[in-house]
Amino acid sequence: MRIFPENLCSALDLRFGGEGLIGDEDERPKGSHVPSTASKLIYTFNRVITIAVLLLLQCLATVHGSWIDPSTPEGFHSILVPHPHQYFAPRHPKKEKKKVPESGSPTESPTESPTMQPTPMPPFHSKAPTQSPTYAPTATPTPDVKPFVSFDLVMSDEFDVDSRTFQDGIDPMWTALNKNDYTNNALHFYGDDHAFTKDGHLNIRTSATKTEVVGFNDLTLKKQHDVKYFKSAMLQSWNKFCFTGGLIEAEVVLPGRSDVGGLWPAFWLLGNLARHTYVGSSNNIWPWSQTACDPKHIDAQKLSACLKTSHYGMTQGVGRGAPEIDIFEVQPGPVKHNTEQFVQMSVGQPFASHSLQVAPGKSFKRPGPGNWPGPGEWYENPKLKFGPESCMNIAFYGTYNHFAAAPSTSYDYWSDAISQNRQLSEKHFTGGHKFKLHWEPPSEMHGDGFINWYIDDDLILGINGTSIKGPEGAEIPSEPSYILLNTAISKDWGFPKSCPEGCSCKDYDCESAEWEKTCGFSPGFCDMLKATEEGYDEPGANYKVNYIRLYQDKENPVHKVGCSTPERPTRRWIEGNAKSYTREEDTVPLKKVPRGGGKCDVESIDACGGDYFGLCESGRCMCQPGRTGPHCLSVDGHDDVIWDIQDKVEDLRITAPVTAAPFVILTSIIVAGALAVFWEGRQRRRRNKNGYEEIIEIVGGDDDAEKI
Repeated sequence: MRIFPENLCSALDLRFGGEGLIGDEDERPKGSHVPSTASKLIYTFNRVITIAVLLLLQCLATVHGSWIDPSTPEGFHSILVPHPHQYFAPRHPKKEKKKVPESGSPTESPTESPTMQPTPMPPFHSKAPTQSPTYAPTATPTPDVKPFVSFDLVMSDEFDVDSRTFQDGIDPMWTALNKNDYTNNALHFYGDDHAFTKDGHLNIRTSATKTEVVGFNDLTLKKQHDVKYFKSAMLQSWNKFCFTGGLIEAEVVLPGRSDVGGLWPAFWLLGNLARHTYVGSSNNIWPWSQTACDPKHIDAQKLSACLKTSHYGMTQGVGRGAPEIDIFEVQPGPVKHNTEQFVQMSVGQPFASHSLQVAPGKSFKRPGPGNWPGPGEWYENPKLKFGPESCMNIAFYGTYNHFAAAPSTSYDYWSDAISQNRQLSEKHFTGGHKFKLHWEPPSEMHGDGFINWYIDDDLILGINGTSIKGPEGAEIPSEPSYILLNTAISKDWGFPKSCPEGCSCKDYDCESAEWEKTCGFSPGFCDMLKATEEGYDEPGANYKVNYIRLYQDKENPVHKVGCSTPERPTRRWIEGNAKSYTREEDTVPLKKVPRGGGKCDVESIDACGGDYFGLCESGRCMCQPGRTGPHCLSVDGHDDVIWDIQDKVEDLRITAPVTAAPFVILTSIIVAGALAVFWEGRQRRRRNKNGYEEIIEIVGGDDDAEKI
């Protein structure tokens, strides 16, 4: 239970000041009555009972809290998902259309850097596989298998409350980064002021805004002065909300223009052991998914199953890491399929790339970038399922990871990117479309597991865990993973393939008057970022998210919500290596989210989100049950089950004593108040029996009478 002491004191008004029953004697209005001791006690008793009930309701809201947004329509609290033996996409009830821009209306500003490692552009081939896709790659159905499985809603954010922001310590689920990005040749700075809610959507804005940075470069391990000429936003649910397995979907409007390259919007998942852009947390952690011991990788995988000791609460003999699942990374632009860099591919710009990035990758007999794999060079097609208007991403098969500070090359390793590109069009940038992922980790129920990607319920890519195990030992991820939403700008993603004659393509600044600093952009890129879209007050391109929802099978024990689960704990590792997850200027990786306490205007009807969300008491917000944040604008989301109990009592969010405390306090207050009233009444009767009368005093001016 979280409460601000100053709010409690204000609500109790124990001094009885202001409009309370009495104040200081010299402030008492003329002609006012001096209340008796009994009246004072009764007044105090009533106020205390009121606040105690409010505290009790807040505690109950905390105990039974979940991550479901109350504004999620009732019809979307469960869905029917085809059993893995079936050949269909998930079915949803029909949804009433929400506020989504009409076709042709301006798109919103982009968000920042996408994946942990880029999944470069693909070429396509004209002979894309045509075999019918399966929802999940498993064996033939048996007669007693149910055709559909019911999945229940376990998390949703509808973004219906306007003016939400996501700075560190503001929201229980999301954190907007406020730091430089040194990954993927990033040209942007992530600013926490570029993520906000407006008109029922989350907005991630990308603008041509200059930011000077003096900070620690995680790659060079040195302090440096840097200037970024673009600002965007990245939202992470790292170490706040994570899940293992389930079906997650979002309805989004992509930022910018479909035919102008340069923006890199993404929606993706990453294992909680790595925090994106905090490179120190991901070295030799990203994107390992191998859980079995392989002596040849004992140095390359920091948390190898071959380690003989068990630390940080982790299970001995189980390898750990932070695999990456890209629900989408989008590359806009004008280059068509079967031309230029896409000459071998049937999908060109704009496209969405859907990928699984895991380690260890294939260390020998790999296909070269831009070439179709030969026999035995890549993961076999019969175990990969492809949808229409899509093509294998042959431009990027993965990364060779080398670390300058490593003592030897035994710490180097390959990671693989198994990805498929889907053709997009202008409609994806002017109206809302659903992007969905069904992730089943390895289990007795689902064997080696699988992952399926969808756009508007059409299967794009299906990966069976059996197809990726192979000789190297990568697996379908089983790590608790968090959600990332961002737009990046990188010269490695969607910028012109070749520089114009005389252009160095080293400096990129839309505000510069020098041709050398603007010649490397795609035509129209700077104009797009400097324009103000309809309905907005500031220039930029906006990546808009209508909602995010997560469904899980409550009968499946592998499906869990939580960042540190019994099978895959992360809490102690993060606490023991906190510096790797923290900016130099921070004392902790994440600030605690207060429940109320933000400044407010008592005269405003919208203060603290309005009466439904919170009350403005003495210039400070006091949240209603189920709301949190300084101004009560966020749903008070919590894990229903705390899998990994904190080591320190003060770190606990819910314990039996804390849960029982409000009941004890409330009972004690009622008993004490009743005894006080009873005692005062008894004393009055005793005085009356002794011939005394109650003294009534009237305080006033010279003409006022006194009766004694």
